[in-house]
Amino acid sequence: MSYGSSSLCSGGRSNRRAFEFGRTYVVKPKGRHQATVVWLHGLGDNGSSWSHLLEALPLHNIKWICPTAPTRSVAAFGGFPCTAWFDVGEFSEDGPDDIDGVDASAAHIANLISAEPAGIQLGIGGFSMGASTALYSAVCCAHGRLANGNLYPVNISAVVGLSGWLPCSRSLKNKVESSQDSARKAASLPILLCHGKDDDVVLYKHGEKSVEALRASGFRNVSFKTYTGLGHHSVPEEMNDVCKWLTARLGLDGSR
Repeated sequence: MSYGSSSLCSGGRSNRRAFEFGRTYVVKPKGRHQATVVWLHGLGDNGSSWSHLLEALPLHNIKWICPTAPTRSVAAFGGFPCTAWFDVGEFSEDGPDDIDGVDASAAHIANLISAEPAGIQLGIGGFSMGASTALYSAVCCAHGRLANGNLYPVNISAVVGLSGWLPCSRSLKNKVESSQDSARKAASLPILLCHGKDDDVVLYKHGEKSVEALRASGFRNVSFKTYTGLGHHSVPEEMNDVCKWLTARLGLDGSR
């Protein structure tokens, strides 16, 4: 199932850039609907490719929403246009932050799950740049606001990031420490990060640094799984770990 119409998101201020998001693919749960997870693709990909993989996972109580990022020029590719959740010059937490871009993506993602039924657990996950956008969404959820000042409209129960990095890390601690409520949300939000030790695109050290930055800023419920010999892709062992973790964190019972 897919939604063919594109959507526009400006990030909440008239002077911010407007982004046109692509097609959204939805995988309906095969069993009783207990959770909805938005899954975000990597740079240059689209929602369709991950929707097929997710549909095959033994997670029958999850509804998967797989959006497609806007097509934009990407500095890391010399300005060549491709699908990207935000502009990026280097795949690490040390590069310049495209706050407008990642903020607009976080707002779009939150809007996709804002109308889910009461009692449904909500999650966000992704691969590579999608993982980075999921982590940025986790920070917005804890802070309660997007960078543009708008309220973050949903409560996330689980965040998964595969082969990614933490964007906007320099402002992370200030956001978490902005209020007792933000600190409490950060401390309790379950996050699973997975990274291959042989990743030659988003280097393993950047995965490590992301975990360290999250924990140092008050995200206490961060799990980090590593895989020897794994490059910048996923393998069944990693996806099995994701399935087990989501089942436990979202309280899935496997019922049909």
